[in-house]
Amino acid sequence: MSEHAQAATRPSGLRIWLLAARPRTLPAAVAPVLVGTALAGQKDKFSILAFLATLTGALLIQIGTNLANDYSDARRGADTDDRLGPVRVTAGGLVPPKQVLAATYLTFGLAVAVGIYLVSISGWPLLIVGILSILAGVLYTGGPRPYGYVGLGEVFVFLFFGLVAVAGTYYVQAVSLSWPAIALAVPVGLLAAAILVVNNIRDIDTDRRASKKTLAVRLGRARTRKLFAAMVYSCFPLALVPWIAGDLGPGLLLTWLAIPLAAAPTRAVLTRTDGPALNKTLGDTGKLQLAFCALLSLGILL
Repeated sequence: MSEHAQAATRPSGLRIWLLAARPRTLPAAVAPVLVGTALAGQKDKFSILAFLATLTGALLIQIGTNLANDYSDARRGADTDDRLGPVRVTAGGLVPPKQVLAATYLTFGLAVAVGIYLVSISGWPLLIVGILSILAGVLYTGGPRPYGYVGLGEVFVFLFFGLVAVAGTYYVQAVSLSWPAIALAVPVGLLAAAILVVNNIRDIDTDRRASKKTLAVRLGRARTRKLFAAMVYSCFPLALVPWIAGDLGPGLLLTWLAIPLAAAPTRAVLTRTDGPALNKTLGDTGKLQLAFCALLSLGILL
């Protein structure tokens, strides 16, 4: 390809950084904040500043994690030309590695700044949560023993984008913990982890060649497909647990309006192996999580 043709097909600077931020994964950061905030509002503990700061911090940690993953996977040779997913800016030569690393530091630095405010209004436990969240983001594919390379990625996503994010958001505003926050964090975390499952099913062949032993590589395509379906559809009965236990009302049934949104991504995961279909499914799973959590938040408030 000529230099002129390469320049014509090269994305703009803003487009490149949007690719690096991976907007299809950002619902995983927004959704648990909505649920935790709704639970705080249901207890008359809502704070607009705390909500906006928590949402901003969650998005920054997610973007920082994506940038760190882009940089680390390129260094380890996991992102190659034959991968089925969207182009990665480091491995694709769109941004020098040092710039991606600098952007990672800047993004996490901004998250720390937001975290300082949250600690000032909610106390030192938020400091521990923030440090652990950033470490989890960096060590997913970075460090000497990245947990994403040994099949623990989904576990950490479930913990940090489910239990920690929902309960942490509630804690920021109520300065306490509650049983419903922990219970509802389970379906939220499962849907967040399901987004990663789609990513790893799509990349199963290239990850296997790169010795990246994700959960999909360890389980194989067939069993991982079944796992995805189980994770997605189990969220709907799990959302009703606080109602069954008598802590919240039947408004939680609103989440079942999102069941039709689960059909398309589940069908695609069970039947497709091509990159374009699974890239779309990644976005569809994120939309499912966002819709589920929006309905869940509304149900809590009702």
